Amino acid sequence: MNNYSVPLKRLAEEFNLSVAYQATNYDQIRVMVDEVSRPGLPLTGYFEHFEALRVEVLGFVEMTYLDSKTPEERLQIFDRLFAYQIPALVISRGQQPHPECIEMAKKHNITILLAQESTSYIISGLITSLKNALAPRVTRHGVLVEIYGEGILITGESGIGKSETAVELLKRGHRLIADDAVEIKKTSSTQLMGSAPELIQNYIELRGIGVINVAKLYGMASIKDENVINQVIHIVPWEQGQHYDRMGLEENYVDILGVKVPCTTIPVTPGRNLAVILEVAAMNSRQKRMGYNAALEFSEQINRHFEAASKR
Repeated sequence: MNNYSVPLKRLAEEFNLSVAYQATNYDQIRVMVDEVSRPGLPLTGYFEHFEALRVEVLGFVEMTYLDSKTPEERLQIFDRLFAYQIPALVISRGQQPHPECIEMAKKHNITILLAQESTSYIISGLITSLKNALAPRVTRHGVLVEIYGEGILITGESGIGKSETAVELLKRGHRLIADDAVEIKKTSSTQLMGSAPELIQNYIELRGIGVINVAKLYGMASIKDENVINQVIHIVPWEQGQHYDRMGLEENYVDILGVKVPCTTIPVTPGRNLAVILEVAAMNSRQKRMGYNAALEFSEQINRHFEAASKR
């Protein structure tokens, strides 16, 4: 469990769930875990390892089992289940709750929701939505842009030219996701999703000019709500005598929320066109993911050349 939560009311609206019984605190109920359960064993009385923070879903099998019980037995079943104060009970496939279910829901103040879709669809949809909303996250200083479909996170010291580079990329037809602050969510063990905080979404700050609204200045096609982070480009001032990788054979990564993201350091000097360099970096990153590495191919070609020369 993490520190984030999702309003139950929002989930009901997202999945078009109707309310069979509304708890008195319905508007305040928040779901805090990204798992959903079918309470098969708990209906039989087995509550060992029962996770009370999960939304519970009754499908055709569970409802058929309940149909086989007497009204008195159903009262006991729902009394035990609702005593754990679950966030809500969802009944799928357009099935209607038993009168005993509603009676115990009123007693324990538990919300009952109804879904028309299949059980598997509701469960998978709820889990996907909850995992995205409750994903671990962190905010990093930088600029996130989409270049040829690649999510590039530009980092570096304040004033080094990150925002100016983003503006040049916008002029070249690419898109802005976030400027200055980037909210990063871990949506899977290998994927990070970046977006802008709501307060500064679609805005860029340019020193000497001020804040501009990218959507209104360049059009709606120049912005995007969120994007996968495929690569980090770290911009640093050029230092004489400092070693920089010229071949591109070194594979460097930065760890963000436990996910290793390819990271490239680019030294800047007056006159370097960073926008063009980032376009090349984005295309090169895509090629590497598709299995082609130009630097490795060039290195092997050089090695073959010297091997052949040595044999002569």
